[in-house]
Amino acid sequence: MCRSARMFAPLKIWRKWHGRANITQRRHAVASALAASACAPLVMARGHRVEGVPELPLVVDTLTAENTKGLLATLNAFGCGDDLAKVRRSRKIRSGQGKYRNSRYVMRKGPLIIYGDKSDKLKQTARNLPGVDICHVSRLNVLQLAPGGHLGRFCVFTEDAFKALNNTFGTNKAECVEKRGYHINRTVMNCADISRIINSDQVQSKLREQRTSIR
Repeated sequence: MCRSARMFAPLKIWRKWHGRANITQRRHAVASALAASACAPLVMARGHRVEGVPELPLVVDTLTAENTKGLLATLNAFGCGDDLAKVRRSRKIRSGQGKYRNSRYVMRKGPLIIYGDKSDKLKQTARNLPGVDICHVSRLNVLQLAPGGHLGRFCVFTEDAFKALNNTFGTNKAECVEKRGYHINRTVMNCADISRIINSDQVQSKLREQRTSIR
């Protein structure tokens, strides 16, 4: 840790770096981050290049390629080539003394491939793609869905993984199967645009006319 000399008032290893959160609150956070990945403005605001992607969330029927070259060709065919090229261009040397501590290079985050039980070869074929992370649908977490605390990561689902989301998080009509006792959040308002609601004809027709003081 110390390159030239010791650090003044070094960081204590017993310092509490993490705070405890309720398990239901963590599950709500994962579900919210997963829902944000289907919103195109949030994905583009995070810096992903998804102009050539046909739809969000992107669901591919199969990603069982024999090697990394085949998987890369499949991702390019579905419009992920611009985002992968952006990740490759972003690789640079880390500034500061951190470059001497086993983390010399920094690179932007690329697509997150979420797979199911049928895509067993995906773990080996996708591990050498720069910026691409893979995760099983039953092990989704906020660190991968919202790196750095920023929502809207570009996610690529396999077909079996996308179908398994109802069992993993449940729906508004059915209870979750894997997480016992967990119910997904329901939206209180169908339209969250307050100005649009106030200026609507239905609300304005019920309001009284503006009064003015007569002198």
